[in-house]
Amino acid sequence: MRVSLLGIVRVLTGGAGRSAGSLVGPDAGRGTAQRVAGAALAVALAAGLGAMPGVALAAGPGAAVTVRNPIGVARPSETVVLDAGQLRALLPVDDVRKVHVRAEGSDKDLLVQAVDTNDDGKFEQFLFQADFAPRETRVFLLTVGERQIASAADYKTYGRFVRERRDDFAWENDRIAHRMYGKELETWLQEPLTSSSVDVWTKRVRSLVINNWYMVDDYHHEHGEGGDFYSAGKTRGDGGTGLWVDGKLYPSANFRDSRVYAVGPIRVLFDLTYEGWNAGGVRVSEKKRVSLDAGQNLDRFESSYTIEGSASNLAHAVGIRKLSGTRMQADKERGILRTWEPVKDEGELGQAVIVDPAVMKDLAEDDLNYLVLTKITAGAPCVSYSGFASTPLGDFKTVAEWDRYLADFAARVRAPVEVKVEKR
Repeated sequence: MRVSLLGIVRVLTGGAGRSAGSLVGPDAGRGTAQRVAGAALAVALAAGLGAMPGVALAAGPGAAVTVRNPIGVARPSETVVLDAGQLRALLPVDDVRKVHVRAEGSDKDLLVQAVDTNDDGKFEQFLFQADFAPRETRVFLLTVGERQIASAADYKTYGRFVRERRDDFAWENDRIAHRMYGKELETWLQEPLTSSSVDVWTKRVRSLVINNWYMVDDYHHEHGEGGDFYSAGKTRGDGGTGLWVDGKLYPSANFRDSRVYAVGPIRVLFDLTYEGWNAGGVRVSEKKRVSLDAGQNLDRFESSYTIEGSASNLAHAVGIRKLSGTRMQADKERGILRTWEPVKDEGELGQAVIVDPAVMKDLAEDDLNYLVLTKITAGAPCVSYSGFASTPLGDFKTVAEWDRYLADFAARVRAPVEVKVEKR
């Protein structure tokens, strides 16, 4: 139920159907005390509604979430992930989209997102974002009210299958945008391409752009928002994967199927399926899960392989396109591979791959790519983080700033926030 502040004031002051002038008259003295008391109560009640008109008044706190940053690194736009099943057990709610989150001491609801991670019609995760100073602990209060529906302007992530562009899959957040290639592109008469590369679309704006860029269909030219000035081709692009066998890279062809689990407003999440291919005599197929959160420059990739035969000679390879003008640097201790290169008329571009140092086997390269090689463990996905930064957007102006961001991001991956949920 939406609550009208004006209606509350009228009811509590006895002013329904009266003009302002009716407060002055024969009964003015008799009703003044009642009206003043009612007005005071209305103001207090209005404060409880928060600053946004039309937001439903939620019930009192039903649970508290304590989130601790365990490391001496700031965590802007940190995504806090709660177990939706735990929330349903703690709170009187059947739909976790009705859960409201406020930082302790704040009267403003945070943006939230419920995620069905396996398309079974039931939400498994509940997300919100907050900033954390180094080693800071913050408390957030959970209440139950009306379902929150984010406006289009609230969305900072998005992604979709693009049938009209020969089966692309494109996704973005408020900092970066990508696309990968589907089956139809392999046989497109105009410009066929067989590649499982990750393409880069650089942005000059925080707004979401991919729908407009595909609609106008001139994204290889600058119109003030950025564009596609990156040639991925048959390289690994920005974080594409493959199998490394006896000194050679065996990548898959284009994806055959896609499934979207979430588009935002905080996280975009989807799967891409790759049919079997020959990797040095071993038959391999792959399901790739990709996610990107608002406010971040790196995507999370999970490659789950089905291997027919022995995997003992295989390594999971994650790569970045190699150019003659590229500056490459690797930090094995932190599991970071990064590049920095000029982009004609578009400033400079930094790219990166981050993996867990514990699973990193080696670094490699071929004619097209710089590569990080990791172990393949039966029954577990191969996880990597990759993405980019372009100087025109303004978040990073030098390679030193990019390096600091990557070191902090790797530290955040190694030491996730500690979350405790308690009933109140």
